[in-house]
Amino acid sequence: MEGLSGGVGEFRVKVRKKARLVDEDKCIACGQCAEKCPAKVPDQFNMGLGLRKAIYKHFAQGIPSVYTIDKENCIRIKKGAGKKKKPCGLCEKVCPADAVNFDQEDEYIEIDVGAIVLATGYDLFDPSGLSHYGYGKIENVVVSLEYERLMSASGPTGGHLDRPSDGKLAKRVGFVQCVGSRDLRNNDYCSGFCCMHSIKEAILTREHDAESEVYIFYNDLRAMGKGFHQYRKRGEEQYGIKYIKARVGEITQDEEGNPIVWYEDVEEGKVKHLALDIVVLATASVPSEGVGELTTVLGVDLEGHGFIRSDMTHPSLTSVPGIFVCGACHGPIDIPESVAQASGAAAVAAEIMLAANVKEH
Repeated sequence: MEGLSGGVGEFRVKVRKKARLVDEDKCIACGQCAEKCPAKVPDQFNMGLGLRKAIYKHFAQGIPSVYTIDKENCIRIKKGAGKKKKPCGLCEKVCPADAVNFDQEDEYIEIDVGAIVLATGYDLFDPSGLSHYGYGKIENVVVSLEYERLMSASGPTGGHLDRPSDGKLAKRVGFVQCVGSRDLRNNDYCSGFCCMHSIKEAILTREHDAESEVYIFYNDLRAMGKGFHQYRKRGEEQYGIKYIKARVGEITQDEEGNPIVWYEDVEEGKVKHLALDIVVLATASVPSEGVGELTTVLGVDLEGHGFIRSDMTHPSLTSVPGIFVCGACHGPIDIPESVAQASGAAAVAAEIMLAANVKEH
């Protein structure tokens, strides 16, 4: 979104539609282009744990189901600039629908709308700056979303718990909570859903491999939703998850690449260490990249942490009439609450549209 004019019920939105270099109307998503493409690059959807081609679909369930050319890694675009004879171009040659179009340019569209709903989501805190956790230096220390992709059947390992360093099956997994959150040096707020997400992933780990050992290092386990406390207990009693109330001071590694968690056992008042196969950092949720630029275009206020400010009495309302918000773009929340807020935002937007329709007639 690059421009906004008008007001509630009569907005005019200017949107830049980036060029895919693939014609959406022609593409049949057969995949022949990606099959022949010689350029392989880290797959962002799989958090860089696997590879994709320079012509690709963002993810399997994406709508529309159309391929896109990665301009930064396409051989033809990178090496063919200014040359009469273009290198590569295999995707264009093998496409049975003649959908590849290297001459396609960004398109600017203006749309008349009555209301706007912001649902820009969140990003994960990058723990690379917290050197004592070893992220980015110790291969088998990953963040929660990376572990999520490793667990997924459609992920880079086909759902097998293979360690990033050597591909060996992980038998001992540890989760470290509150990485970058509830921390005055980084983000002083609680990200809300991290505890339950780690418990879910721990249960799935045990379901994948009943012989695995799973540990969760926590400050406080915040299981506040309906049935959440029972879920936490089920993880301990039925799946054998070991909850350790601890302050993790450092993560090192041994000669075999096994991460070692050094921690203070709060209940015993002792410093201990535990060697694991994989350590998962439950990182804070932070505002999405680019949300500041978007809110500048819209004139919407941000709160102190960089999330979109909403009304305390009605979480769908922003500082601009007719512009509403839902989900984690105005603060960390889980999926059920995001869905409920989305319904609320849709309802208040529909009220505006109905009122405008009545006024018109």
